[in-house]
Amino acid sequence: MSEAPAICTRGVTRDFKAGQQTITVLHGIDLDIRAGELTYLVGESGSGKTTMISIMCGILWPTEGEVKVFGTDIYELSDTELVEFRLNNIGFIFQQYNLIPAIDAASNAAVPLIAQGMDRHEARERAVEMMAKLNIADQADKLPNQLSGGQQQRVAIARALVHEPRLVVCDEPTAALDASSGRRVMDLLREVAVAEDRACIIVTHDNRVFDLADRILVLEDGKIIHDGTEMPEEH
Repeated sequence: MSEAPAICTRGVTRDFKAGQQTITVLHGIDLDIRAGELTYLVGESGSGKTTMISIMCGILWPTEGEVKVFGTDIYELSDTELVEFRLNNIGFIFQQYNLIPAIDAASNAAVPLIAQGMDRHEARERAVEMMAKLNIADQADKLPNQLSGGQQQRVAIARALVHEPRLVVCDEPTAALDASSGRRVMDLLREVAVAEDRACIIVTHDNRVFDLADRILVLEDGKIIHDGTEMPEEH
């Protein structure tokens, strides 16, 4: 297992303005996410989970603190450098799927490869191969509005994994899936996203897959209150 952390955060704080008030969502979080592990981030709604992973991915700026992803201080990068870094190193599975409605499922899954400059035909073939691992290759030619919620989610997962990113960050990847499909997705994430030089962090409430985690972090009121291999009993 790699000694250097895949993600290193120091003193990460995030404030939001609500009218005249300032609300602190994250309180000075120090955290190392190790490569080679499937890490879950768990907590009640409003605990700061989505804010935390958005900061880890360079989508949301911290108010204070430092974030390094595979040794790169991502908030020291220019906007252009940050976009390129995310494209080449990070796969993000959004809770809302964020599929492009005007193109079919395979083309949606191929977007990261096309953005990297791959030939569209080759990118689409690679996307269909990844969709096959999720049992949705037969949906390749359908538009997003022709797919069920679970199928749309698996297209979004294929899109996040197709370019083999070093870091995969997932926001509730099994929320719209039945138990069998959810475990299949988690198995695929472990196969594709977890390796000596890769890491995967997953926000989830799904207790059906808690047993698959190598590490579980519990976030409460913007602070990490548990870091272990199992869920604490009170949760």
